[in-house]
Amino acid sequence: MSVSKILGRFLALPLFALSCLPAPADAKKASVGGLYAISISGLKIGKGTLSLALQGNAYSAKVGLEPAGIGTLFSTGKGGAEAAGWLVGTKVVPSKYRMASHAANRDFYVALAQGSGNIRKMEVTPQFKPNKERIKVTKKHQRNAMDPLSAALMPVKTKSGLGPEACQRKLPIFDGWTRFDIKLSFREIKQVKGRGYDGPVVVCNARWVPVAGHRPSKASVKYMEKASMEAWLAPAGRDDVLIPYRISLQTKSGQLVVQASKLNIESEQTDSAKR
Repeated sequence: MSVSKILGRFLALPLFALSCLPAPADAKKASVGGLYAISISGLKIGKGTLSLALQGNAYSAKVGLEPAGIGTLFSTGKGGAEAAGWLVGTKVVPSKYRMASHAANRDFYVALAQGSGNIRKMEVTPQFKPNKERIKVTKKHQRNAMDPLSAALMPVKTKSGLGPEACQRKLPIFDGWTRFDIKLSFREIKQVKGRGYDGPVVVCNARWVPVAGHRPSKASVKYMEKASMEAWLAPAGRDDVLIPYRISLQTKSGQLVVQASKLNIESEQTDSAKR
């Protein structure tokens, strides 16, 4: 499974009416600009960028990935993704997602139009080759699902955000080809310092659960089902939204780590503290 898939909530209110409303002038604002280092067994293989903007209940996010370090010896591929949508309580409700990448002399493209927690329209290139063993993705699998980038946003209740409750969730993800869940569970609280953020992070154990679009007999699927994964979550400039500070996955080649190397977090809370 690729890093972009690893980097990897549901409607209680009618979103059509909500989407027609502008964010209030005094809505809470926050932005995050980040650089992420990607390594395997301690060796740098890539780098990523993150741009996130939050205003009231609206969000927009962009990420980019490209080889770095020894990764440039094996790959010239690069890619990016962008997503936008709404935060409704502790749920994320995406409205659109686009991913484009080039690797191994092939172009990959996904565009998802989403609404009310469902995938309403999509464009995907290339398509999977027909295979009788593959679990077919149906309309059912496209309901109550979200794109991989939107899944990186974790709305929480303000009072208990940086605690065990942040990990008490299942992320139903559809990347254009496959439908899978990421099940989180609480592990511990850690303190981190530097890289643009000083403070606590919530460490969650993570488990990948295939739902559709996969081939159950494939070795990579069987491995991912048992693979050890972790996500460290930090505030995204607001106490009610968390984002990944670090993601790790044990692979056959060693531990794959995506970790913030530099974060620039701006918010009304930090601006108020400076005044």
